[in-house]
Amino acid sequence: MIPRLVVASKNPDKISEIEEILRSLSLTDEIVRGLDWPDIEETGRTLKENALIKARAVVEFTGLPVVADDTGLEVDALGGGPGVNTARYAGPGASYEDNVVRLLASMEGVEDRTARFRTVVALVMPDGVEVTAEGSVEGVITKERRGGGGFGYDPVFEVDGQTLAEMTAEDKNALSHRARALRALAASLGL
Repeated sequence: MIPRLVVASKNPDKISEIEEILRSLSLTDEIVRGLDWPDIEETGRTLKENALIKARAVVEFTGLPVVADDTGLEVDALGGGPGVNTARYAGPGASYEDNVVRLLASMEGVEDRTARFRTVVALVMPDGVEVTAEGSVEGVITKERRGGGGFGYDPVFEVDGQTLAEMTAEDKNALSHRARALRALAASLGL
C-alpha cells in the first residue's frame, strides 16, 4: 500500500472518479488533495506517454507518489480517433458538450458505431520507480445523448444497452476503462 498519493489531474470529475476507485482498491491510505501545480502540456503521441508526462511533472512538483491517467475514445469509423486527442477533439479548451457535438456530427449517417474507451494509468514514485497499466471497455456510440450522470462522452457511449451516463457511479466504476486500468495497476503492485 502507498501511504500518500496524489491524483495528477485538474479535472474535478476525473479526480472524483479516480479517488472513488482508489478507495475501493485500498491502494493508498491517503489521497492528498488541495495541491496545485502548473498546467502540464500533454505532448505525447500515445496515452502512455501523456500519463507519464503528467505523473513525472507532478512528482517533481510535489515530491509525493503520483497516479495519472490519459484516456482515449477510439471510434472504429473514425480510424481510431479521436484517440489521444479525445479531450481536445473540438479544439483547445473544448467543453464536454463541444466534444460530444463534434463526435455526433462526425458520426452522422455512419452505421458502424463500435468504439472503445482506453485508459493508461501511470504510477510514478519520487525515487523514480514507474509502473503503467491499461484498461479498456468496448461499446458503441449512440445517435443521441442519454442519461444524466457521468461526464465527458458518457452520455453517448453505450455498453450492454446503457450509456455510461445512465449507470450509477458504482455500476460505471465496476466496468469502466479507468477502473480496469487502476485494478490492473493494483494487481501489478501485488495489492
